[in-house]
Amino acid sequence: MNLLLLLAALCLGTALATPKFDQTFSTQWHQWKSTHRRLYGTNEEEWRRAVWEKNMKMIQLHNGEYSSGKHGFTMKMNAYGDMTHEEFRQVMNGYQHQKRRKGKIFQEPLFKVPKSVDWREKGCVTPVKNQGQCGSCWAFSASGCLEGQMFLKTGKLISLSEQNLVDCSRDQGNQGCNGGLMDYAFQYIKENGGLESEDSYPYEAKDGSCKYKPELAVANDTGFVDILQNEKALMKAVATVGPISVAMDASHPSIQFYSSGTYYEPNCSSQDLDHGVLVVGYGVDDDGEYWLVKNSWGQEWGMEGYIKIARNKNNHCGLATAASYPTVA
Repeated sequence: MNLLLLLAALCLGTALATPKFDQTFSTQWHQWKSTHRRLYGTNEEEWRRAVWEKNMKMIQLHNGEYSSGKHGFTMKMNAYGDMTHEEFRQVMNGYQHQKRRKGKIFQEPLFKVPKSVDWREKGCVTPVKNQGQCGSCWAFSASGCLEGQMFLKTGKLISLSEQNLVDCSRDQGNQGCNGGLMDYAFQYIKENGGLESEDSYPYEAKDGSCKYKPELAVANDTGFVDILQNEKALMKAVATVGPISVAMDASHPSIQFYSSGTYYEPNCSSQDLDHGVLVVGYGVDDDGEYWLVKNSWGQEWGMEGYIKIARNKNNHCGLATAASYPTVA
C-alpha cells in the first residue's frame, strides 16, 4: 500500500510515541487484518491501527446518530478501514474535473417516464467490479455505460475492458490510474474503432503499455451524448437510454464507509466532482427519492457495491452535472 509521506511525518511529529489503542477494538482489529490479509512492518502497523480505530469510532458515532434519526444512511467498516480519507481520495477518486469535449445534446422525450427504473432487472448491468488502488473510476463508469448500450443493441451482456481504456486512451486526454473523463474514453473507443472484453484484456489496476488487438474488439461507439445539467433530464435519459455515466463529489469521509440507506451529505458539492460512477436506475422509498448508482469499489462496499443517492435535492453531489452516454450504431 502506498504511504503518504505527509501522514508519516505527522505521525512521527506528534510525539514519536506508541499510540494508545482502545482495547475494546483489539479483537476486531486483528479480525479485520486477517480478513483483508494485511501485513505491515512494525512501525507502519502502529499508525495504520490508529487510523483504523479513528475510522471505527467515526462509524460508530454516525450509526448512533442514525439510530436517533439524524441521518438517512448507515456506515460500516470495510476494506478501506486503514486508509486516511486523504489517502483514500488520492487513490480511489480519479475523475478529472476539467473542460469536457462537447458531444451531442440529449433530446428529452416528451412522454412521461416511469416513477422507478432499475436496469439490473433488464439484464444489462454487469457485476460490480473493483478498481483497486488505481484512479480509474472513469474507465469503469465508461465501460459500464457502453456495456449497457451494447446489450440493448445485441442482447448480449459482455464485460468490457477497463484496462484497455487505462492503457490506451492517453491521446484523448486520459491519464490512466491518475484519472480521466468518461467522454474521453468514449472518444477513444470511436477513434480506435473498438474496445476489447475483460476476458481478452484483463484488469491489472496499474498503468501499462497499450496492448489493444483490433481482431479481439467486442464493442464500439460512434460518439457520445451529453445530458443537460438538471435532474429531470438525467431521469429521462436513465429511463429511456439505459445506464448513464455520471461524475460526483465523493470527497467526504461518510462515503468511504457508506453501507446502506439513501446517502445525503450536507456538504456534498454539485460542482466539485472527483469520482466517476454509473447511474443504473432511480426510485422512491421510505427515505425519499433516490438515484441507484453502481460504484467500482468492490462488492463489499455499500449495498453490494451500490449506493442510493438523494434525488431532487438540488442536484445532490452533482450527479446531473457531467452526465453522458455513448452512441452505438
